[in-house]
Amino acid sequence: MLRIDVSERPRWKTLAHELGFHFHTIDGEPYWKEDAYYQFTLEQVERDIEAPTEELHEMCLELVDRVCHSNALMQRLALPEFMWDTIHDSWKAGQPHLYGRMDFAYDGSGPAKLLELNYDTPTSLYEAGFFQWVWLEQAIEQGLIVRHADQYNSIQERLIAALAHIGQRLPEATLHFACIKDNLEERATVHYLQDMAVQAGLKAPFIHMEEIGCRADCDYFVDLDDRPIKALFKLYPWEVMADDAFGEAVPQHTTHWFEPPWKAILSNKGILPLLWEHFEGHPNLLPAFFEEKTPTPLAPGWVRKPFFSREGSNVELMTPAGEREAVDGPYIDSPWIRQAYHPMPRFGARHALIGSWVVGDRACGMGVREDVGRITKDSSCFVPHAIV
Repeated sequence: MLRIDVSERPRWKTLAHELGFHFHTIDGEPYWKEDAYYQFTLEQVERDIEAPTEELHEMCLELVDRVCHSNALMQRLALPEFMWDTIHDSWKAGQPHLYGRMDFAYDGSGPAKLLELNYDTPTSLYEAGFFQWVWLEQAIEQGLIVRHADQYNSIQERLIAALAHIGQRLPEATLHFACIKDNLEERATVHYLQDMAVQAGLKAPFIHMEEIGCRADCDYFVDLDDRPIKALFKLYPWEVMADDAFGEAVPQHTTHWFEPPWKAILSNKGILPLLWEHFEGHPNLLPAFFEEKTPTPLAPGWVRKPFFSREGSNVELMTPAGEREAVDGPYIDSPWIRQAYHPMPRFGARHALIGSWVVGDRACGMGVREDVGRITKDSSCFVPHAIV
């Protein structure tokens, strides 16, 4: 695994705007960076990223089944009791999911270590599935990288295939898409998924989460014209929805959700200590534990995470050398886990994180994020990769 300096494509920002990548710069700072790329060998990708991703995914599904048949485990994960039956029923009915992302620490040698799962509302999908592939094709055409370079990336093809399969089960092959208002990145992710759905032959209307309503005489949630929403992809966390008045109505309605309610189990960082309990010693797992109500002090070399947290918020760590880092955030009332610290590879001042994508139960691509800090945040840069 190498970080290779490379020239940027001429006028790539103009191209980004033409292709709808409007968040390549955030608050004046670069989010997309192409003055370098991360280089892997095919063996590294297939042996150390793809294969472990699929194995860990199967382990996660095994745990979903265990949790869905145990009220004690539902309680242990702090899942709201009014959602237990809905979560269980969605799993028992075999409701399909669409996608997810695993975050790994990996330096090109030795097993990749799972840091966490992003299995409900993962973003960075557009830049991983589409824009970095455009970069690869153009970088080859322009002689910026070698002609035999490739990329671990069948994300877009897998999305179209998975959505086509899902569409066969949906009334009128219609899947609504939703996210909150005034979030450029989330709207771009949802727009990308809408485009994939249309390519898969589905109808893909959009509605903001704030515009979804209920009607007394309808078993489904409804849109602004009071028409039933029979199936909905929501880029909106299950744990947030469970705290909304809106969420309390979910068990009373038959709207089909993507991601399905059982994904609330895997979007919860409590899944990490459960994985360690059931598969202790697995080479791709780090020791992880539920934090007690009166936690004992830990020796340096730990990471502390809330059950419900996004983009590194409220995560803190202490390296074995005693260096401490923390990110503020709103997730202060959540239960916590503790995970063994494992360093991410460092290139100069930058720490690199591997995001490995799963679509329709298959590992299918990756993206690399980097940050000067050890905690990956929403502002961490996305850097393309190539297999050479």
